[in-house]
Amino acid sequence: MKLVAITYFSDVLCVWAYIGQLRVDEIKARHGAAVRFDQRWCAVFGDTARKIATQWGKEDGYQHFHGHLMQVTAAFTEVNLYPRLWLDVRPASSAGAHLFLKATQLAEGRNASEALAWAMRRAFFEQGRDIATRSVQRDVAREAGLDPTPIEACIHDGSAHAALSSDYQDASTMGIQGSPSFVLNEGRQKLYGNVGYKIIDANIQELLREREPDQASWC
Repeated sequence: MKLVAITYFSDVLCVWAYIGQLRVDEIKARHGAAVRFDQRWCAVFGDTARKIATQWGKEDGYQHFHGHLMQVTAAFTEVNLYPRLWLDVRPASSAGAHLFLKATQLAEGRNASEALAWAMRRAFFEQGRDIATRSVQRDVAREAGLDPTPIEACIHDGSAHAALSSDYQDASTMGIQGSPSFVLNEGRQKLYGNVGYKIIDANIQELLREREPDQASWC
């Protein structure tokens, strides 16, 4: 059976990655073992205050950003956003959550890390909780049925930092522009941003199609 490997970069605080998770789940449901996602992290919200001030204004940037998100996501009825997103709670950085999730991957495996990543996204985008704080990270892990102790051990011994550093370095090396980004066909194909399900699926189906070894993909 042919296998399509997808390296999937995202930032846990990116709303398009939150919405895009529904597409990832649909791809997994449709293609099963024929598609393998390698979940990686990139730093879009590494310094939230600086990002918001630079892109949306120093004085009322969070208000502008909030309004923008409410407007552009209004058509996505399948998701429920916290009505005061980025107003009541303003996570300082996504890096802490990424670190906790890499530690989860090391301690509990990829499936647990992926499930916790979704729980973290829901905690912020649907419930307005500050997932940048370790206390919330622990709480969300417990709610997901995970013991934070072995996870935090991977943070204390530095292994989670090393794993996260590799993600960020690979994102730079592979020319990742933002979140979410799907890298297919050994880096030859990149899909970035709010990409529709049919576009992702078309690229996967083309790679699954039988062809000569030296024949280039038309995607």
